[in-house]
Amino acid sequence: MRSFLFVGDSMTIGCPGDYTWRYRMWQHLEATMPGGYEIVGPRTTLYDPATAAPTSDAYADPSFPARRHLAGWGEGWLHMAPAIRAAVADTGADTLLVSLGLIDLGFYTNAEQTAANLALFLDEARAANPHVSIAIHPVIPNVRAERDAPFAAQCARFNELLAKTVADRDRPGSPIVLATTHPTYDIHTDTYDGTHPGPTGEHKLAAAFADAMHQAWGVGGAYSLNHECA
Repeated sequence: MRSFLFVGDSMTIGCPGDYTWRYRMWQHLEATMPGGYEIVGPRTTLYDPATAAPTSDAYADPSFPARRHLAGWGEGWLHMAPAIRAAVADTGADTLLVSLGLIDLGFYTNAEQTAANLALFLDEARAANPHVSIAIHPVIPNVRAERDAPFAAQCARFNELLAKTVADRDRPGSPIVLATTHPTYDIHTDTYDGTHPGPTGEHKLAAAFADAMHQAWGVGGAYSLNHECA
């Protein structure tokens, strides 16, 4: 039984009316690993802009049963590095699906500082579970990167450091895999505001993680985009 923990920022927690890519991954796990997984985490809610807090339960599918996560609006590696040890220890998570970094680079830290927080995150996760498996998605530059060249350069630099860190820190018994951004992901058509995924973007984020785990670890199966829905 694998225990999956979603770790992320605003792209992962979602807002009222979103399915979230967590939902798309749950659908995929139901199809490929029925009875062989659980989704864990200390949080369950969506971020509600009306309250400026994670207070909403209004998922697009009100029957979504696997809402647990460790994601927060405005939270990045800076925030999750100190939180991940307790989250892994308390939930028994053995597989982390992590999408972080854009908010760090946009507001908190440069690429090198963000990479240092990434390294701390890995240390803390392994302190809680020395055999934890971790899949990490690269930063997807958003619309700001199109008009802010220094920010775009920081995104590119962090992704380089991320790839190096994954290569250096991957090890038998506690593997780390770097997911590949879906080749057709387009911030102008797969997001609703140039940053946050819409339905097609949700599927493509889930596909990136699912395919990385399947190819690297033999977990689950390949993700089919043929079942995209509204």
